[in-house]
Amino acid sequence: MIGPVDSSRVPRYAGPATFARLPRLDQVAHADVAVVGVPFDTGVSYRPGARFAPAAVREASRLLRPYNPGLDVSPFERLQVVDGGDIAVNPFHIGEAIETIEGAASDLQRDGTRLVTIGGDHTIALPLLRAVSRIHGPVALLHFDAHLDTWDTYFGEPYTHGTPFRRAVEDGILDTEAISHVGTRGPLYGKKDLEDDRRLGFGIVTSSDVMRRGVDETVDALRQRIGSRPLYVSVDIDVLDPAHAPGTGTPEAGGMTSRELLEIVRGLRGLNLVGADVVEVAPAYDHADITSVAASHVAYDLVSLLALKEG
Repeated sequence: MIGPVDSSRVPRYAGPATFARLPRLDQVAHADVAVVGVPFDTGVSYRPGARFAPAAVREASRLLRPYNPGLDVSPFERLQVVDGGDIAVNPFHIGEAIETIEGAASDLQRDGTRLVTIGGDHTIALPLLRAVSRIHGPVALLHFDAHLDTWDTYFGEPYTHGTPFRRAVEDGILDTEAISHVGTRGPLYGKKDLEDDRRLGFGIVTSSDVMRRGVDETVDALRQRIGSRPLYVSVDIDVLDPAHAPGTGTPEAGGMTSRELLEIVRGLRGLNLVGADVVEVAPAYDHADITSVAASHVAYDLVSLLALKEG
């Protein structure tokens, strides 16, 4: 097992900025988990810039340490975790990009490697779900986001960062008995948005619900809905309030704190997690790397959950 670079020998600010200073995929014989970047933001509807997120999140992850006290696990001792580099896609053709991401994700997972993917905008969740469903069949989905991302089209286009989960339901790759949004808030185009979302099978835990019910009650409700199904977790960093994640493309007031998000993610311990992504970090709008730091910690906890699953 090859772990992170030893920070007592090489300062954290020195050397290549792989995720958590982990080895590259080409430096190991086999990887249990690969943290992979998808620098793509052609599907955004407002502020672009998430194509620069994989590099920024990797840079922010230099400060991550090998032991995770929140989950009482040393993930890099239990699993061979690597930085799998970036999936390079066509920035001028969304359809081709989706096909490339699905193909690359399928190839990476062929020998049992699980992926924690750093976007990129939320368009990338669709091909990632397609790839993981090839292995596990329809999966449960836990979607952390300020927005529903179940709209039909934007400007007549069916593939954008606001449509991936409607397309996923239409594809039959989600277990619609166990799909939920967490942290939604803000204005919608109309009440029909909620009606359509409900018809697709989604349950909703709003940001206000989290505030009123608290983390523990929220986690209990989510766990009951998910059960033992294979679970995919998709985290749009704009689920956090702009005070905790200013560097994102479509910020909404009234969001969760980074502490609440991390505690809910940790509450998924023991569930059948099969893959995850963290998306929509837009470094150009960030301040003091607040958003990139939050995203790096969320990704770290997702890797830790995968390590606990194998423990």
